Amino acid sequence: MSSFPVSLGKAVILAAMLSLLVGCGINNIPTMDEQVKATWSQVENQYQRRADLVPNLVETVKGYAAQERETLTAVVEARAKVGSMQVDQNVIDDPQKLQQFEQAQAQLGSALQRLLVVVERYPDLKSNQNFLALQSQLEGTENRIAVARRDYIQAVERYNTEIRTFPGRIWHGILYSDLEIRDVYKATSEDADKAPEVKF
Repeated sequence: MSSFPVSLGKAVILAAMLSLLVGCGINNIPTMDEQVKATWSQVENQYQRRADLVPNLVETVKGYAAQERETLTAVVEARAKVGSMQVDQNVIDDPQKLQQFEQAQAQLGSALQRLLVVVERYPDLKSNQNFLALQSQLEGTENRIAVARRDYIQAVERYNTEIRTFPGRIWHGILYSDLEIRDVYKATSEDADKAPEVKF
């Protein structure tokens, strides 16, 4: 008869310990790691959306501004470079690959900006409905890229803070030492803090 209260007592103690473990953040690190991966996937998704718009934009401009071959070629080459990169979930674990990926995306963004400046010289193109629709989609995509980057930066900040502060630091040392601090997104241009000059 006395063994029943002892086993009940052990079960209560075990239940109390489990609730303490669950409540003290043992799952925060892997949860936040998955959030970082998910937000990075959204960054890639928006970059892919931009890359998918580029061929249509180039073809539309080509019909009006064939003599702008150099600018069109720069856009096509930048898109090809972005498309040729092997990007998978591991890119966010390798700061060098992440930087290369972001540099390729920055080159594509810069080439697209030059293309839109060229378009200003062609009033018929600026009023073309196909071009206007593509330009609007591209502008929307650029905004989505900025939001996705912001979300990624915030997810990385939460994750890094968790593994560097108490109690996450303890759980990181005991259970998740293979998960390292992640680099945050950094602007790839040294002049990123200055507004670009656009001259017509």
